[in-house]
Amino acid sequence: MKYVCNVCGWEYDEAQGAPEYGIEPGTKFEDLPEDFVCPLCGVGKDEFSEA
Repeated sequence: MKYVCNVCGWEYDEAQGAPEYGIEPGTKFEDLPEDFVCPLCGVGKDEFSEA
């Protein structure tokens, strides 16, 4: 599953994770910490939608 930031368009792909931000491949979006923010614009998880 992929999720996209509604503000800036950064995409999170669960299969790839985001190793450059310390998120291992295979990490589900719902398993990201509650304080996760978009690495580009800083908005929270509530500003992401399924892609």
